Amino acid sequence: MFNKIRNKYNKLPLPVKASLWFLICSFFQKGISVITTPIFTRLLSVEEYGKYGVFTSWENIINVFVSLNLCYGVYAQGLVKFDNDRKKFTSSMQALTFALLIFWSCSFLIFSDFFSQLLNLPKLYIIMMLLLIWFNSIFGFWASEQRVDYKYKFLVIITVISSMLNPIISIIGIKYLKDKVLGRIMGGVLVGLLLYSWMFVYHLFKGKTFFSKKYWKYALLFNIPLIPHYLSQTILNVSDRIMINSMIGERETGIYNLAYSISLIMTLFNTALLQTISPWVYKKIKEKNIHKITNIGYMTLCLIAFVNLLLIMFAPEIIYIFAPKDYYDAIYIIPPVAMSVYFMFSYDLFAKFEFYYEKTKLISIATTTTAILNIILNYIFIKKYGYIAAGYTTLICYMLYSLFHYIFMKHICKKYCNNVQPYNTKIYLMISFVFLSCGFMIQLLYSFSLIRYIIILIVIIIGLINIKKISSLVSKIIYIKKEKNN
Repeated sequence: MFNKIRNKYNKLPLPVKASLWFLICSFFQKGISVITTPIFTRLLSVEEYGKYGVFTSWENIINVFVSLNLCYGVYAQGLVKFDNDRKKFTSSMQALTFALLIFWSCSFLIFSDFFSQLLNLPKLYIIMMLLLIWFNSIFGFWASEQRVDYKYKFLVIITVISSMLNPIISIIGIKYLKDKVLGRIMGGVLVGLLLYSWMFVYHLFKGKTFFSKKYWKYALLFNIPLIPHYLSQTILNVSDRIMINSMIGERETGIYNLAYSISLIMTLFNTALLQTISPWVYKKIKEKNIHKITNIGYMTLCLIAFVNLLLIMFAPEIIYIFAPKDYYDAIYIIPPVAMSVYFMFSYDLFAKFEFYYEKTKLISIATTTTAILNIILNYIFIKKYGYIAAGYTTLICYMLYSLFHYIFMKHICKKYCNNVQPYNTKIYLMISFVFLSCGFMIQLLYSFSLIRYIIILIVIIIGLINIKKISSLVSKIIYIKKEKNN
């Protein structure tokens, strides 16, 4: 059996092997994060866990300005566009990021009191934040280069080591430093110093270029217009924790941060499915075979809805495993945020048409509008109903975000695809309505454990009865992956 699997694996083309290992890396990183969460919720107080959540939220926002996200889209595109001069391009991109880091670091040193008060973080935390952003950017450049060249082995080794080393160093830091939150932060900083810093030197040595007017201009003109999109997308994801911290307190932020983190575990399924079907969907759009997307789209929506309903159903038990009783109120945040994950997946399905036809302005309009609305709703409802309301504002905003992309998709299909629409509005609304109704009904049963366990048992029985249909769905998705690879 093992030899058979190994022989099949050895026959896989290099791009397929690389894609498989990159996906495994992603799952491993998330898996380590999930496994270590119960450790950190017990080593840190609720207030300290909340403070760390605020730190990471600000880190995501500040990263947009400090690094301009240069290690993502523009770099991956540049590696292909400037393939004949890749070493010089990479070296100059690393140097540009370093120059941006120096600029923002000097700005912070000059106006340190202002930034510390603005972010409501100690100055040392902000210094650590800048280092983390730089180290993560260095790794981002190197990892993108490895992916483009399908050099997955060394990337897997570095990913595994860093994923394991980060929590180990953090636990040691929490144990021996007086400031436990700083100890948690130090894990990422030291891992970056030990495992990533050499990549910066390596790229500069290989490319022997610091400043390149051609490449710096290309990168800045490409990415600066995208700042509103990147910033809005980040704000949509993290503004709730920052606002809860400033309007209510660190304890409530800690509870919300745990619930949000657990709910987002299900984005692993989003990522896995999208990585499998996205190239296939683009292929069908290119071939104008829009109708072939329909059934797969509905099936994947139902699958994502189902796994998120499972999370909602087991929320009380999951919180009990992941954290002490001080976090128990997190169970009431998981349902709306888990439902948001479903709409995160659905908007990506619709946005495929915007990306394919390069309608980036539409994407920015949707992201910016939703982010602004999220801040407004958070301000109104957190103030009135408390931190649990942030979960529902997140759900509302992602529902609207999905709606925006659905409307844009219909407009694009009308213009470029002879008005052939991939999804029927009534069917999409019906799937979404049933999903939302089930999610809220399950939440009402949190106080009635016996009834909830009976429902869980019924769901398991139904699943076993329909095992052939479930296998058929999985087979169709696997078939897509084979078709894509061919």
